[in-house]
Amino acid sequence: MTTAEVIDRLSRFDGPPEQFLSNLLAVQCQIGPADGGAILRAGRDRGADVLAVYPPLSEGAAAPVWLAQAAEACRTVVVRGATAVQPVHSPDDLYGQPARRSLIMVPLHGDRAVRGVAAFFAEAQDAAVLGGVRQRLELTVGLLSLYEMRLLLQRRQTDLRRLRAAMETLAAVNVQDRFAGMAMALVNEVAARWQCERVSVGFLKGRYVHLRAMSHTEKFSRKMKLVQDIEAAMEECLDQDVEILHPAPPEATYVGRASAELAKHHGAAMALSLPLRRAGEATAVLTLERPGGEAFTVEEVESLRLAADLCTPRLANLEEHDRWFGARMAAAVRKGAAAAVGPKHTWIKLAVIAVCGFLAFTIFFEGDYRIESPFVLEPVEMRVVPAPFDGFLQTVSTEPNEEVVGGTSVLATLETADLRLQLFAAKADRAKYLMQAAAARRDGKTVEAQIAEAQAAQVAASMDLLEYKISQARILAPISGVVVKGDLKRQLGAPVKTGDVLFEVAPLEALRAELSMPEEDVADLEVGQEGELATASFPDRHFGFVVERINPVAEVADRKNVFKVRVRLKELDRRMRPGL
Repeated sequence: MTTAEVIDRLSRFDGPPEQFLSNLLAVQCQIGPADGGAILRAGRDRGADVLAVYPPLSEGAAAPVWLAQAAEACRTVVVRGATAVQPVHSPDDLYGQPARRSLIMVPLHGDRAVRGVAAFFAEAQDAAVLGGVRQRLELTVGLLSLYEMRLLLQRRQTDLRRLRAAMETLAAVNVQDRFAGMAMALVNEVAARWQCERVSVGFLKGRYVHLRAMSHTEKFSRKMKLVQDIEAAMEECLDQDVEILHPAPPEATYVGRASAELAKHHGAAMALSLPLRRAGEATAVLTLERPGGEAFTVEEVESLRLAADLCTPRLANLEEHDRWFGARMAAAVRKGAAAAVGPKHTWIKLAVIAVCGFLAFTIFFEGDYRIESPFVLEPVEMRVVPAPFDGFLQTVSTEPNEEVVGGTSVLATLETADLRLQLFAAKADRAKYLMQAAAARRDGKTVEAQIAEAQAAQVAASMDLLEYKISQARILAPISGVVVKGDLKRQLGAPVKTGDVLFEVAPLEALRAELSMPEEDVADLEVGQEGELATASFPDRHFGFVVERINPVAEVADRKNVFKVRVRLKELDRRMRPGL
């Protein structure tokens, strides 16, 4: 094979870099010619790393002298950036004679700096011959740059193919405007493009993943064993938030038990589950199954990952907006609550809480609004106890501010001596008239008998009146309560006339107060408003009240305009008395 054919074959080589470097050194040693060659990379501290060597060293063999010398001089060549030629002395060289072999070190230039050194061990004593070898080796070093450019081009072509597959998938599913249609289009397109027997997509609902679409299948039930195994594999992928491939590569660190069970029970030789992320959070899973043949390659996985990332946002939006109103509202509330209690935006949340707390305090907190106003307690109901007949006070058993019991407590008594004498006289008169009537009837004097009987009836009526007055001489309390008026103990024996007010009794169950409100504060009151009263006698005891009436006409009290405000007390104390 000619030199041109060797170079042409090497320029079209597309194998791995390690094999290319070995082939490149072999070709360079043939063209140079050179007895050996190596590709070196300068270490971080000192020395050099050997990337390739020709001829290959046998396992356990010691490095030749020229390779050790090249490793020592590697960093110097990298720093200078120019080809260096060093003599290599061997033990069989004569003393004082020039070295028969040389070490040619050619720097490997990158985009901005020297990346390494190509070292060659050549036997040439003539300077012209050595110069030719050097030129040929420098020219063939360019094959390494050509190989790197070809690798870069291949990677770009691979990226373009991956992008094209993802964009075609996106274009095929984006024509759908409903979630069910787009999900079905996605699984069918992925199954056809990547030669899968079955492709499924499931979305997270609560704590579990629910299968939403399966390729070439319109209806399925979650009770099916196949569906349950697919959902288990999806949940396994979602929990770990990683791509799960079955069979798993040896270096895999994820758990793929559910995927293995899916492949074992449903005939899939290979399975791949991809988490579908939205805003960095996995919300769905795409599961692919192949019955046999080729496994999923790295390029296919990257293409699927790109296609999934492009399709997920719109698919998730359709899945969210195609729900009924209640489900959308519940999801929005849950998302808002999660954001509110989450660990992000702490200072903003504290500021919002502080503002809300301040607003709630200003709106709902009720402070004390104090007004100094004189007031008088008065009963809601007042019972007057009048004199039952004309007479004289005999006894008085009570005085103001004493509690009495209705129908039992005796307030006072009137003298009944005159009434009893009148009653005795009336009884005698009645007996007389009855005797006259009886005598007249015996003598046959009918008219005189009737006159006498009429007089006896008149006297009997007078007797009934006298007996009633005598029974009313003991004046009893009409209701239970407290005596408000009736200080009569100093008036014993005094005459009273019928209807004269002797006592006033008020019940303690219902009291009200009449406030003299200053005119500057009356505008803050309204009927139905509630408040509390504190008396001067008991300043530590507060009594609730409700405003019943506000007198619209002002009155003058202590040379100030005041408004009378009547309030009803909601709670009472046994120490409270009318007039306080």
